[in-house]
Parts: sequence; C-alpha cells; structure tokens
Amino acid sequence: MSTLVKNIVRFVLFILVQFYVLDQVLLHQLATPYIYFLFIIWMPFNIGRKWQMLGFHAAACVLIAYLRPMLVKLLIPQEGADANYEEPSPQSLGGFMRYFFFVTILTVAHHAWLFLLEAWQFGNIWYFLIKTILSTAISLLIILVTELLFVRKQKFKTNTV
Repeated sequence: MSTLVKNIVRFVLFILVQFYVLDQVLLHQLATPYIYFLFIIWMPFNIGRKWQMLGFHAAACVLIAYLRPMLVKLLIPQEGADANYEEPSPQSLGGFMRYFFFVTILTVAHHAWLFLLEAWQFGNIWYFLIKTILSTAISLLIILVTELLFVRKQKFKTNTV
C-alpha cells in the first residue's frame, strides 16, 4: 500500500473513531479522549513543517504539527535516523520510552492548547489542569492500545541506491 493511501486511510479511520466513538465519551466533563491528532504524530518523517500545517484548521493540531519536527530532532538517537525510517514509531525513535515521551509531549501540548482555547482563559486553573491531565491520560491509554493493536512494521531504509 502506498504511503499516500495508507495515510488517507489512517486519517479517515481516526476521524470516524473520534466522531462516532470517542466524542460520545465524557467523564464528568473533566476528561475527553482524543485520538484524531495521532494522524499528525504518525506522519512520515520527510513531510516538512509547512506541508504538515497546510490544511489543518484546528489550532491545537497546528501547534503539534509545528512542535513535532523539533521533538523528532531532539529524540532521534542517531543523526540521520529519520532518513532511515518512514515514520515515528518505537523502533525509529530508538525505543519505546523515547517514543512514549514523544507522544506524551505532543498530547499534553495538544490538549492544553485545545482546552485553553476552549475557555480563552485560565479562569479556573484547577479545572484546566485536571481536565488536561485526565484527558491526556485517557488519550495516552487509547494511543498505547492503538499501538499494540495496529503494529506498524518499520523497515530500515538504507541510503544506498
């Protein structure tokens, strides 16, 4: 399956799961699980920041699309490893802990920005913090389950022709 088709299918599946399943889950209005932004996290390494932000209308998604390349550069274990793998995964980022750190940072950034924009203020800082932490925890759990259910086989690409 080509990379373009694979990413289109992922995008559609994430949006459908978000809309039909996860948007129906509200835990006392303190936690709302989100998974649609995992599409941005799983985008191929070779897509530039400008192309990632093009077409994303939600400010939270634009924020993580902007932060993602910086985190990839910080977390890639060897220089040039992003050229040797197609997309972020535990294997391409040098282990599960680095990958989980990568996903956690982007999830926290997404949720915090989303909930801040939702209220346009830090009016009740405790509500904001609790909602961000609980939603992040639930989203990370769903992301972990998604990673375990849909194993993405990463092939090491060599630089030889």
